[in-house]
Amino acid sequence: MSSAKEPRTQLTIPTITTSQSTPQTPREQRKKKVVFKCALTNTISDVLTNREGWAQTQGDDWQFFWVTREWMTTCYDKHKFSEKQLICHFRNDFELTRKDFLIKNYKKARKAKEKSGVDVATEFNFIPSSYVLPAEYHLFVEEFRKYPTDTIWIMKPVAGAQGKGIFLFRKLKHVQEWKKKDSSGSEALPYVVQSYIHNPYLVGGKKFDVRIYVLVTSFRPMNAWVHREGFARFSHSRYSTDSVDDAFVHLTNVAVAKTAADYDPERGLKWSLPKLMRFFKSMHGHSKVSKLMNDLAKVIIESLRSVQNLIIQVNASPSLTASSQEDFELKYRVLNHMIDVLDIDKKLLGNENEVGGFDILVRNNKPVEICKVARHNQPFFTPQLNLRLGELVF
Repeated sequence: MSSAKEPRTQLTIPTITTSQSTPQTPREQRKKKVVFKCALTNTISDVLTNREGWAQTQGDDWQFFWVTREWMTTCYDKHKFSEKQLICHFRNDFELTRKDFLIKNYKKARKAKEKSGVDVATEFNFIPSSYVLPAEYHLFVEEFRKYPTDTIWIMKPVAGAQGKGIFLFRKLKHVQEWKKKDSSGSEALPYVVQSYIHNPYLVGGKKFDVRIYVLVTSFRPMNAWVHREGFARFSHSRYSTDSVDDAFVHLTNVAVAKTAADYDPERGLKWSLPKLMRFFKSMHGHSKVSKLMNDLAKVIIESLRSVQNLIIQVNASPSLTASSQEDFELKYRVLNHMIDVLDIDKKLLGNENEVGGFDILVRNNKPVEICKVARHNQPFFTPQLNLRLGELVF
C-alpha cells in the first residue's frame, strides 16, 4: 500500500453521482454523521474527506478506518473493536493476496475439484504450473525437466510489488545462481516460479495486464462486488522472446515503465476498461467478449472460494496513488463507490444489484446472473454472470 508520507500531486476532485438511496429529510441528513479515520494521504483520503456527512477523527471513536498493513500487523490484535467499527482489510487476506499462499490454496482447491469429478485440465486451469522456492525446489526440478529446453520461466518474490525482484530464465543454473546470491548467507528468500506464457495475447505488439477492482464485504456468507471501471497496463516495449532480461518488454508495472527515458505519465501506457472492451469487440465480436466476461467472473469466484474457509472475519493493497489526472479520477470513483457499497450511513435498501460502478457478482454464496439480450442465433435471453467490465457508469 502507498506510504502515507509520499508527496502529493495537485489533482482536481471529480464530480461524483451518489448511489441509489432511500429519500432522507434535511433533518435526518444533519442528524447522521459517519466518523472516519484514514492512515494514508492519497486518493482514499480525498474520497473520505469530501463525502457529505462524514467527519474525520484522530481518536478511536471512528466507524470506518482505512488502515495500513503495518497497522494490521502491530495494532489489530490489541485494538478493542466496537460492534460498528469497520476497517479496510480482512485479518489474513494474505491467504489470497500473497503469491505463495495463493498458489497453495489454488492447488488445494484444484485437488478438491479433481476428486469431485471436475475436469480440472479445462475447467480449473487459470494459473500456470507454479512452485514456491526453495521449499518446492526438487518438485520444480522434476517439472522443469518435462518441458522443452527453450521454455521460459519467471521468478517473482512471494510478497513483492512494482516488479521488484522479478526475472526470467531458460536454464536451471540461473535459479541455482539466484540461490547463491542471497545476501543473508543462509536460506534463499522465498520466490514463486511459474512457466511463462509463451504466446500472450498482444495489443499493438505489447503485453498487458488488467487491473480489476473486487470488493469483498463478507466471506461467510460470501458477498463480492466488481467495479465496471479499471484499466489495462501495457509493457513499455514490444513483446519478444529474444531477450529474457529486458524488463521493458516483459513487465507491465508502472514502476518499471516510468524509468524509461521516454516515459510520458499523461500519455502513459494505460487503457481504460471501456476502451479495451471496445477493442476486443471490434476484433472478436460480442459473443466472444461475453464468453470472456463469464470466464473472468469464474476466475474471480473460484479464487475467492479457494480461501473462503480460511479468511478470518473482521482488498488487499491496490495502489491508490494516482499517476495522472485520469488515473486519479478513476480511482476516486472506485473508492467513492466502494464506500457507497459498504453503506455505513445506511442509505441503501439492501437488495441492490448495482451501486455506483459496482455490480454484485456473489450474494450469500451464490453467483449472481443477469439476462442479456442475445445476438445472432442464440436464444433471445442468455443468462450470464453479473460481470459488466467496461460498461458505462452513470
